Amino acid sequence: MPDNIKIIAKNKKAWHDFFILEAVETGIVLQGTEVKSIRAGNVNLKESYARVDRGEMFLHGMHIGTYEQGNRQNHEPRRPRKLLLHKRETLRLMSKVNERGLTLTPLSIYFKHGIAKIELALVKAKQNHDKRAALAEREDQREVSRALKEANRYDD
Repeated sequence: MPDNIKIIAKNKKAWHDFFILEAVETGIVLQGTEVKSIRAGNVNLKESYARVDRGEMFLHGMHIGTYEQGNRQNHEPRRPRKLLLHKRETLRLMSKVNERGLTLTPLSIYFKHGIAKIELALVKAKQNHDKRAALAEREDQREVSRALKEANRYDD
């Protein structure tokens, strides 16, 4: 990652549960206490998704914890948050979601040049056998790397 990007949270479950087809960087509309809470790492992307309401893209289900030093103006933790996309991008993504039965899921939230960004992905759900195959492949890769590491240790 470049120096100007600070990753706050990743949605690791999305990589396990979905095939990632396409990723898009979006801005997000936040209140003041939400920004401070995100900077503190008080955010959870699990079970969040994006959808279009009245022609605008919104992120639903993302939990941003309340800011500890906040006052009565503190934000609601699970409110829908508007995503900043061009109209053309919104229409393109929603047409794909409607045609093929795909979903829009956030992969990560990060600060880029001091501005909060969401990496939004167009995903397709994995079946149980796909998940098992992915786990087996990852385990095979670990075995191969262990064996190579062991072989290289004895070559010296």
